[in-house]
Parts: sequence; structure tokens; C-alpha cells
Amino acid sequence: MASRRVLILRSPRKRASRRTPVVDPAPASAGAGVATAQLASARGQLSLLLLVAPALAMVAALFVYPLLYSLLSAFTTRNGAFSLDNFTKTFDLYGTDILFTIVIVVVSTVLIGIFAAMIGGSLVLGEHPAAVAALKWLYRWPLFIPFIVAAQCMRTFLAKNGMLNNTLDTLGVVDGTNLSGLLDWRGIIVTFVWKETPFVALLVSGAMAALDRAGIEAARNLGAGKLRILVEILLPQIAGSMTVALVLAFVTMLSVLSVPIMISGGSPTMITVDMAFRVNSYSDYGTANALGFISYLIAAAAAWIYVRRNAAGAAVR
Repeated sequence: MASRRVLILRSPRKRASRRTPVVDPAPASAGAGVATAQLASARGQLSLLLLVAPALAMVAALFVYPLLYSLLSAFTTRNGAFSLDNFTKTFDLYGTDILFTIVIVVVSTVLIGIFAAMIGGSLVLGEHPAAVAALKWLYRWPLFIPFIVAAQCMRTFLAKNGMLNNTLDTLGVVDGTNLSGLLDWRGIIVTFVWKETPFVALLVSGAMAALDRAGIEAARNLGAGKLRILVEILLPQIAGSMTVALVLAFVTMLSVLSVPIMISGGSPTMITVDMAFRVNSYSDYGTANALGFISYLIAAAAAWIYVRRNAAGAAVR
């Protein structure tokens, strides 16, 4: 038999598919999209950085650089050598003033917290609308008065023949000839408390007003008085806001120069007066910066208490 050849014809489509691989365009387009998004994000970040650059430059020039320079000057001598002589001189000359400053600021902070809590409780728990409106109007006045103006006002008010003693003498409460002025550590505390209480009270009263009144009404229905509601219900719930306000008031009072120098010109005095005296009288920036470093440590201690309290509250929650 004659042999037959069988020819197998391949399909052109299959042959083409073997020779020319098909490339999926999807990954290339996705990569280009990611690159475009990254470029847009980088441009946005650069724009934001350019917006805040002037503010950062001002902070660096007016705060960071003077802070670093003062710290360096506190630990070096006039010749630039590292030394602790400035701190030795500071504690020898002004150790009493450092302790005086701590006592004044701590006592003022405690009194501010007490009066702020009383004002906030009166605003939230007050039952007489006219009295609450009058208190709202009166307690905010010192907020808009600078420290130097407050010091001058208190200097006139607390002097031996000032407005306070003359008023008490006119009313017949005391004999004016036997009175003495309060232009000493008591006047400093009075001025600080009068000036900073409205700031703390504003934050405290706002935090109290934001609380749920269901607990307050329930306590009233059970016969609790205003003082008990304030101490056992309101204050524990706004302790965080009060701590923030008191730390800010503490740091502010620690840095004030006009009040101690105008109210009490004697000794002991606050370290801000000593710093100004060392610079103006002796050009002794090393000792002045050592006093400033000690004030940083005192302020840091107050901030540490606040941070520890917040950390403990977050751990409990």
C-alpha cells in the first residue's frame, strides 16, 4: 500500500501567541499612579513646611537660641571654661531667695485653686441668677490687666495709708493708727492670687459647666449640700483641667518681675529680682543664668507633677 503523508496545519493565531508574548498594561499604569501620588504628597508636605517655616524661625531665634545660650553661660566662666562656680555663688548669695520664691508661688497656687473652685462651684451650683450674673461680670476683670498695672494698683491699695486701711478706719472696723501696710510677702501673694484666679476660674467653671448634670441633680435629691457636691462630685471630674490651669498659673507667677520688685523691695525677694539685679548692677550674666536654670528646674517639677498625674489617669482608664 502506498504510504500517505498527513499534514498538520497549525493555526496562525496559536503560532502568533507563541512567538509574541502578551504584556498586561495594568501593572505599569498602577506604578505610575503610585509615583504620581507620592510626588503630590511630597509637594504637599513641602508646602506645609514652607507655611510654618517663618514661625519655626521666630521660635528658634527668639526662644531656642537664647535658651541654649543661657544654659551654656550658666555652666561656663567668663573665659569659656566649664565650671559650677556660678551655681556655688548663686546658692551662697540667693539660697534664701530661692526658698522664698518656691514658698510664695506654691502658697499662691494653692489659694488660687481654692478660690477658683469656689467661683466655679458658685457659677454652676448657684440658685440666684442675679448673684451668678454679677459674679460672672466681676471675676473676669483682672484677666485684662497686665501684671505691672496690677502691681501698681496693689501698691496703692495695700499701703499703710492706702485704700484698704483708710476704708477699714472709716468704717470703724479698726484703728488706722495701729495698722501697717501689706507691702511685703503678703502683698505679693495677694497680687498673684487676685491676678491669676480669674484665669484658673475660667477654665474650671467651663469644665464644670460641661459635666452631665444628672449626677448633680441626683446628689441634690439625696440631700447633699453644695459644698459636698463641689468636693465629692465636681472637683474629681475636672481635676485634669484644674491641674493644667494651676500649672500654667504656677509657671506664670514664677517668671513675673514687676510684682515682687514693686510690692516688696526688701529682702528676701523672688529670684526674678535677683536676676535683674545681677545683670543691671554687675553685668554678671553667669549668675543670672544660673538663677534662670534653677527657675527652669522649678517649672519642670510642676510640669512633671502634671505629666505623672495624666499618665496615672490614662493607666486607670
